[in-house]
Amino acid sequence: MATYKLLLLAGDGIGPEVMGEVKRLIGWLDAQGIARFETEEGLVGGASYDADKVSITDATMAKALAADAVLFGAVGGPKWDPVPYEVRPEAGLLRLRKDLALYANLRPAICYPALAESSSLKPEVVEGLDIMIVRELTGGVYFGEPKTITDLGNGQKRAVDTQVYDTYEIERIARVAFDLARKRRNKLTSMEKRNVMKSGVLWHEVVTQVHQREYKDVALEHQLADSGGMQLVRWPKQFDVIVTDNLFGDMLSDIAAMLTGSLGMLPSASLGDIDPTTKKRRALYEPVHGSAPDIAGQGAANPIAMLASFGMALRYSFDMGELADKLDAAIAAVLAKGLRTADLKSEGLTVVSTSQMGEAVVKELQALHA
Repeated sequence: MATYKLLLLAGDGIGPEVMGEVKRLIGWLDAQGIARFETEEGLVGGASYDADKVSITDATMAKALAADAVLFGAVGGPKWDPVPYEVRPEAGLLRLRKDLALYANLRPAICYPALAESSSLKPEVVEGLDIMIVRELTGGVYFGEPKTITDLGNGQKRAVDTQVYDTYEIERIARVAFDLARKRRNKLTSMEKRNVMKSGVLWHEVVTQVHQREYKDVALEHQLADSGGMQLVRWPKQFDVIVTDNLFGDMLSDIAAMLTGSLGMLPSASLGDIDPTTKKRRALYEPVHGSAPDIAGQGAANPIAMLASFGMALRYSFDMGELADKLDAAIAAVLAKGLRTADLKSEGLTVVSTSQMGEAVVKELQALHA
């Protein structure tokens, strides 16, 4: 049985609490001989700044580069608001994405049957929802140069952020999205703003060309990103896979997150290219929810997004799709039994702690393996 190297970066806020439930799961898998993992841990974000005055050290980055996959908790919080911009907690995550060349961010939005009533939308709108948003992660306005604030005098300043995309960046994210669509319902929706942005014009053109050259069997549609956001709220089940740029992907995936009932439910994967020699791809897996400093240390955090992120690692990094399916089924079974963390509580259901939820998921997984 192969042994896989995992780097665990719990980070700040609720990160260590939800990562603890992944450790519980990994420990059970190892003990049962189902899968073997060699784990290392490191500091990132505010925790790294407190220890080393940087958001991630070179030594931790070296561990990330050597790992088969990185599991990431969350970073940031008001404590670090005064620190210099270049060493802010979020800079650690941005460096991981850049140095690992993780250009494809996969954010599934799945509404478990037991949570249809928890969404802010009508149950019939979200029940059975299963869509995937593919966000380009290393280009666009977040990384484009120039990025400046200039003092114009007389109390006036000018801020500039630059939206930049090259053809190859659009081609490679489009291929990831088309390949995913082929494995799902064979439909891809590309979203941009070609009516007002030159980068949107190029995005539309390149995605269309990739479709015509390589993926004619996949149904492709184009939507303006603002209209796409409206449609996500109006009738999200019309979509299967959505591909979009860094900025719009950030916003649209958060919209999709709320369709499912809670940010605490949503995992994500950030993937790089497949190495032609090793046939492996660098990858980082993280929950969407952030560090939630207001509830940190209270045992109230929802660990499901972190557990599901590990499930994505099983699927995309370790070729353990069957085990990932069982983990998804275990999560659904726990929710069906009425267990809820505080973010999902409602009348008549049982509110449990972070550790109780994690333990319940492992027990359900154990039952599926019996």
